[in-house]
Amino acid sequence: MWRRCPVVGGALLATLLVFVAEARAGDLELLVREDFSGGADRWEPTDPAAWEIATTPEGPVYRLARQSKYQPPHRSPVNISLLKDVAPGDFELTVRVHTTARSYGHRDMCLFFGYQDPAHFYYVHFGQRADEHANQIFIVNDAPRKMISQTSNPGTPWTEDWHRLKLVRRVADGTIAVYFDDFDKPAMTAIDKTFLSGRIGLGSFDDTGEFDDLELRGAPARP
Repeated sequence: MWRRCPVVGGALLATLLVFVAEARAGDLELLVREDFSGGADRWEPTDPAAWEIATTPEGPVYRLARQSKYQPPHRSPVNISLLKDVAPGDFELTVRVHTTARSYGHRDMCLFFGYQDPAHFYYVHFGQRADEHANQIFIVNDAPRKMISQTSNPGTPWTEDWHRLKLVRRVADGTIAVYFDDFDKPAMTAIDKTFLSGRIGLGSFDDTGEFDDLELRGAPARP
């Protein structure tokens, strides 16, 4: 559910929508559980040469090793790998992520959802420092990416360690909630009903990193 919370910003009192986490993952079917021990055959990258299965002390991971040679039709991330044959409506996605990029303001990793085609999708940009182009929820709707976040935070506190991401989508009310490590309090929220189902993806706007231990629970797409 959603509740309205008063937040003071400077000298102004604003009312922000804050998602209260009452996710009931048991209500959703387990669609994918992925540890990449069997390779990456179920994934479709924008540039297969940029992605690889890498062996680490923790086991195999899905590594975005280099910048993709891919040019999207509109200003949007270039490093994307999409799950094949899965396009849920309601869903809950959890995954462990490790950035291998240098520390700078727009250092990022991304989650993609509601993906229709290269010109129509949503994505979450977990940027190290927030602005209108970083650390927000975005839509690409046959135009350059547009921020749709209603709440965010000063930035994603990336370190050299692995971190846990969670993305919750409910199409009936259009709610989107995003979590970073703390699964009790969302890092970002939005409401949008443009795309009611679509493919799920991993990647980055223009950085590198690794993914592991993904779980996707979802419901069939609604007509």
